[in-house]
This record gives sequence, structure tokens and C-alpha cells, in this order.
Amino acid sequence: MQSELGSSITGIDTDTNMNFIPNPPSTLSSTHFLSLPRPSSSSLSWSPSPATTPTPIVDTTTLAAHDFDVDPRTGFMPPHPPLTHLPPSLEGVPYAEWEGTLKEACETGLEVVDKKGGVGREVERRSEVWREGVRKLPILSITPLLKSEIMLRRGHHVLAWILHFYIHTYPLTDPSILIPPPLTLPLLEISRELHLPPVLTYSDDVLYNWGLVDPTRGLDMRNLRVLTSFTGTPSESHFYLTSARIELIGVRALALMQSTMDELFVGDEIAVKRITGYLRELRGVVGEMVGELKGMREGCDPGVFFERIRPWFRGFDSTLDQRPWIFQGLDSQSHPSPTELSGPSAGQSTLIHALDIFLGIHHGPSAHSILMKMRAYMPRHHRMFLSHLSEGEGRRSVRGLVEGVGEGEDKNKGEEDGNGNGEGDKGELVGAYNEAVGALRKLRETHFGVVRRYIMGPAAAAATAAATEAAEAAAMEANTNTDMATVANTDMGGNEQRLKGTGGTDLARFLKEVRDNTREAVMGGR
Repeated sequence: MQSELGSSITGIDTDTNMNFIPNPPSTLSSTHFLSLPRPSSSSLSWSPSPATTPTPIVDTTTLAAHDFDVDPRTGFMPPHPPLTHLPPSLEGVPYAEWEGTLKEACETGLEVVDKKGGVGREVERRSEVWREGVRKLPILSITPLLKSEIMLRRGHHVLAWILHFYIHTYPLTDPSILIPPPLTLPLLEISRELHLPPVLTYSDDVLYNWGLVDPTRGLDMRNLRVLTSFTGTPSESHFYLTSARIELIGVRALALMQSTMDELFVGDEIAVKRITGYLRELRGVVGEMVGELKGMREGCDPGVFFERIRPWFRGFDSTLDQRPWIFQGLDSQSHPSPTELSGPSAGQSTLIHALDIFLGIHHGPSAHSILMKMRAYMPRHHRMFLSHLSEGEGRRSVRGLVEGVGEGEDKNKGEEDGNGNGEGDKGELVGAYNEAVGALRKLRETHFGVVRRYIMGPAAAAATAAATEAAEAAAMEANTNTDMATVANTDMGGNEQRLKGTGGTDLARFLKEVRDNTREAVMGGR
């Protein structure tokens, strides 16, 4: 008997060498959801908050992989390289206008307007010329794209990147950021169809932002390239591709989750032994994810990331000036103004959420609220996968099994052979579970370390420098002997607590909370 989760991701090979992922078939099967006519959302009452958006019309009764867009070789990554361009013209609609505008933004050398030291007059001029081009774009219909989920994804990718280029080059002297109708209307319409916010998401930056360096080599983890980049720097490419490779490593974690859930439905002594082995394998897979994350420093420079790359990611709730984003051209009845406008974040990775659910990691109200908000920025099929996984955990869970073993609820079951091996198996199960939880804790600790190196450290240095500069100016004006170090250090007090993630979270507090919650999930004080 196969578990419901198992049937949703059948076919994943736990022994796959993830440096090489077998080539997907050249064409999708006729039953794959990406090959089927997609239901339109236009008839649904739509809210700009995906958290309250009606459930998309997708048949999940079969519980097949394609219902959740989970591929047995690539996991939450698409089985084929994402589109690199929309058709130049489709049913007479010139989508080359969008693609050309994005290409120009990437190649013009635009810079974030609030960068330290300013951007200079020439960059300001180029930015204004480019933004004027956006304002003069025709308002294109998305109707030809509705037949293809893949083209809608590309449309969201292109327009969301244009949006972030537009917003973050907007003059600081203007009290509001006016987003013109040629960008507003198609972006909101596509976002409604995909049930995504009209901003950059993790899927735009990572899941659907890759191609193959050498198409003849297939989907090799070291054969990936980035499609779109704000800066064109190796650091930015390495940043995205590190996350992409972690997603691919995580495919084996999904397979182990499948196998474990299958055994949970059996629940006998042999099942306990097998689950113990799967949990130990899971520890190793998560350990590989940790190793890949540690490799971030090998190709991504902290200074380049903090000063030149990260500012482009900011959503409305993490911008420095909190100027209103005004989406022009909206009909308040058919196009309500968006409210979900956070930027891309690693917290939007479905893989990490799945590990939490599978291992039964429970987070407090604050962290839970943030994690649920992050789900609204995931592709809708992946959100449904998490919902289905949560429902399965409510019936029969790994943690429930381990807790039962730990409390001796099944004491007699393991003694049927008369050799006492059952009790030893139970102890092994608890230990294997704790090892898997410990690996996830290590992943979160490593991520916290990356955040300290790439965000908190540079932010602290920048704040100290700014405070010192301000203190020096005040001292000169007052002709006093102000203690510069004292002023600078005073300014840094609590800076870690004030720092926001690009998804709008209280960065340090959130990361510490999810790390600590994971550590507390260890059974029996181990």
C-alpha cells in the first residue's frame, strides 16, 4: 500500500547522483498539467493577497506528481529549462516589447538610486531614458499567454524584473513611486492567473531563472547558468545558482520523505527499521545542502552582494524610505491595489517548508506567521503540496511515531521475536530522527552564518561608518571632542534587531527563532 504523499512524488530515485540529473523527456506527456488547457482565473473573485486567493482549479484527487508540479528528477525546479524569451509576436501581440525592455535594463548599467555615494548624473540620465521607454510601452494583452503555464511564468518573470528595475531607479525626490499602466496592468493580470504577488519572488530569481551552459550535457548541477541578473556580476549568478543546486540536492530528500510515508502506513517492526535508515539518509542529504550553502563564499563577494545586488530585491515593506507604490491605470473593482509586495526570500523555498512539516518542527506564533506569509509567494501548486503534506502529517507523522516509541507506547510490538531487538530498534529510531533534526538545525545555523557574513556584517560596518561620519560632522560644528567610537557603537546597538530581510521580516529575530525551534524539536534531550 502506497501512502498519499508517496503517490505524489513516485519515481524519485534516492540513489541518484545529484551532480547529474538524467535528461527529462524532450516533450511533456499529454497528461502532465503543463500540457493540459489551463483554467482561467478571470471568472474567480480575486484578492491581491495570495493567502486569501480562491483555490485554483486543479484536480488533486489523483495525487500525481504533476498536480503539485513536483518532478521526480528536479523536485520543485521545472523538468525542462525555463523559457529564455517569450515569442516575439503571438497572435499579433508583440511580446518582444517586454523582452527588449528587460534586456535593455540588464545591459544599460542601471544602479539602485539610493546606493551609497549616489549614482551620478550619467546613470540618472540613462535610468530616466529607460523608464521613459517603459512608460511608452503599449499595454499588451495577456490573452495569448493564457494557454500556457510556462509562458505565463516567463511573463511574470519579465514584468517583475522590469518592476524592480523601475522602482529602484525611481528618483528619490519624488514622494511616491508611480508605476505606469503598461507595466501595472499586464503584471497584475498575469499575477492573478498564477496566484502570485506582482513582485519578484524566489521562483523568479531561482526556480525559473536558469538555463544550461552546454545543452548536450543535460541537467548537471555544474552546468547551470543564470538567465536574468541585475548586475551581471559573477557574485549574483553564484548567489542564485547556490540556491538552485540546493533545490536539486533536495530531490533526494523528497524521495526519502516518500519512502518514509509509505512505511508509516505499514507501521510494523520492519517499517521502523526502514524509517530509521531513511532518516539517517535524510541527515546526509541535508548535510550536502549545508555543504553547498557553505560554498556561497567561494563565488559571491559579501561587499558586492550587500551594496550592489541585495538592494534590488527589496519589496515595499523592506524599502528604506517607504514611499508608496502607486499602480496606475487600475480599475478599483476589477484590479484592486496589491497588498502583498515583499521581495524574494529564501523563506519562499518550498523545500525547506516541506522538511519542517515532515519532521514535525513547530514554530511559535511570530515565526509561523512569517512562514505562512512566505507561502503566498510560492507557485500555487507548491503551496498545495505543502497543504497536502500537512494533512498527511495530521493523520500519521514521523514525529508521532518517534514520540510513541520514546514514550514506550509500542513496547510489546518490538519484542515479538523474543530477542529484545525491538527496544534497540526503537532507540535507533529516536537517534536517527534526532540526527535528521540536527542536520536541519545545522542548515539553519549555516544560513544564519551566511546572513551574518553577507548582510548583518556589512550593515554593521555601514552603520558604524555613517555614525562616525555624523559624529565627526557634529563635533566639527560644535567644536567639541566627541568620542567618535562611543557614538558609532551606540548607533550599532540594536542594529541587528532593526535589520529587515528583503521579504520584510525582522531578520535576526526570525532566523534565531526558527533555528531555536528546530533545536527544541530534538527528542529526549539528545
